[in-house]
Amino acid sequence: MAAQRDRFSTATRLRALGEQAAARVYRAQSRRLSGPRRPGGPPRRSRLTGRAALLALVVCSLVVALAYPLRQYVQQRSEIADQRRQAEEAAAQVEELRDAKARWQDDAYVERQARERLRYVRPGEIGYLLPDASAGESDERLRTRGSSAPRPWHQNLWDGIDRADRPR
Repeated sequence: MAAQRDRFSTATRLRALGEQAAARVYRAQSRRLSGPRRPGGPPRRSRLTGRAALLALVVCSLVVALAYPLRQYVQQRSEIADQRRQAEEAAAQVEELRDAKARWQDDAYVERQARERLRYVRPGEIGYLLPDASAGESDERLRTRGSSAPRPWHQNLWDGIDRADRPR
């Protein structure tokens, strides 16, 4: 009975396991040192262990799980940059409009615009209109009309209204 008890004791089992592990390590080291296997020998075991496969699975899962949020983050950063650019453009446009408003508050600017755009003259002044191709009409249109000077804007406006009323 003492022999059976000794066979199943913890110390005996640990000693047997240690001897088995030492034998495995010795065999593995001797295989590694002996070089490549002979063609007739047993096939080599794959280097992919269970732990490596699990690690690869975890890494792939993380890549898949993080791909969509990362893409969303990059897309949102791009949208933020676009919105900032649009805000800067709007601020520049507001500044230009403020400058234009300030210019229109000046009476001298208003008078100059009336003289240039509407061809206004002060009482007692004589206004001259010279033919100018850059004013929107070509020399050919001026000759067909029989006049050497461009017409005032209001005559062009009424002619356009009359032409719109006529059937084609």
